[in-house]
Amino acid sequence: MSCALDGIKVLDLTQVLFGPFCTMLLSDMGAEVVKVERPGIGDIARGNGPVVRNVSTYFLSLNRGKKSVTLDLSRPEGTTLFLRLCETADVVISNFVPGTMEKLGLGYEPVRKVNPRIIYALGSGFGQNGPYRDKPAFDVIVQAMGGIMSITGEENGPPIRPGVSYGDIAAGLFLCVAILAALQERSKSGQGQLVDISMLDSQITVQENAFARYLNAGDIPVALGTRHPVYTPFQVFRTRDGFLAVALRGGYKDQWPLFCAAIERVDLIDDPRFKDGWERTQHYKELEPILNEVMKTRATQEWITEFERLEIPCGPVNTIPETVHDPQVAARNMIIDVDHPANGRFKVVSTPFRFSRTPCQPTRASPELGEHTAGVLSEWLNMSDDQINKLKEKGIT
Repeated sequence: MSCALDGIKVLDLTQVLFGPFCTMLLSDMGAEVVKVERPGIGDIARGNGPVVRNVSTYFLSLNRGKKSVTLDLSRPEGTTLFLRLCETADVVISNFVPGTMEKLGLGYEPVRKVNPRIIYALGSGFGQNGPYRDKPAFDVIVQAMGGIMSITGEENGPPIRPGVSYGDIAAGLFLCVAILAALQERSKSGQGQLVDISMLDSQITVQENAFARYLNAGDIPVALGTRHPVYTPFQVFRTRDGFLAVALRGGYKDQWPLFCAAIERVDLIDDPRFKDGWERTQHYKELEPILNEVMKTRATQEWITEFERLEIPCGPVNTIPETVHDPQVAARNMIIDVDHPANGRFKVVSTPFRFSRTPCQPTRASPELGEHTAGVLSEWLNMSDDQINKLKEKGIT
């Protein structure tokens, strides 16, 4: 059965997380993603632990479903071969420091010259222009510089990095969206274009509310633990045996009276300090100790039963193992088995994409280094076995 991006060919020069996350999403949707790696070395993430049955679980989590081709781009024969691959590709993606592709002789202009329809996507820490253009970036650096660490953690506490690599993941998502948009535009114009996605830009974009409050109201956002900056209660509470997230609906259907009845504090309903979500936020220091004490009187599941009866949004604070075994996660088939070419079956997180006519689900694990070199050169360039073997003997592939 076909997938949404069947027929789209992607040359993937990315490494580690930002770029590989993007290209994995494209692969999930059916694109043929060819990961171009340095012979004998490959993506440096191949060495990231933990390693299970000789497979990096880190690399596995970002490269399922892709093909691996080894190609030495530092040698003229390698760049020539890459440009030949570009002639039949739809997308080229890299996440090197700006200027690297130009030094290799594979900048946008030479690639566009051989294929005017190419979508040439560049992901970087700070973008292709500006004073930080040449500055290398990693997730923690971009999160720090983008402001998100200043609003993550406990109030008056030190800056905290969120538990996942949002600097990389957010940028990977935006890079994927931009590529899809460029492909759609190409279907009308017949022309390719350059796509430039910055990790720092992406961090600012995902914090739109924090920046909007500062730019227009003069508020300087700060870390607030788990609570929301403009609506209360909308946070995690400690219960008798764990933790529970509660998020009341506001507006004309404010659930505050229902919540007060559920926690047996109806005296709070008509208190003018707590009349709506914004006022409750302004008087949070008075409200917080009351709610904290009440929530500790029952177990998490007891509160869930009560709140769900009243249609008050809530949920337990699950550990990763608890999330894996959650019945909703199982119903959505979000944990799946995939086959590795050399080391058996592995469990991975599945794709979140759901389509009615073009369903897709990963079936292959991450590729072995250079596993598909011969196949891709044969299929894309009609090269003979003898030609492919000579390239290998010379160390080009």
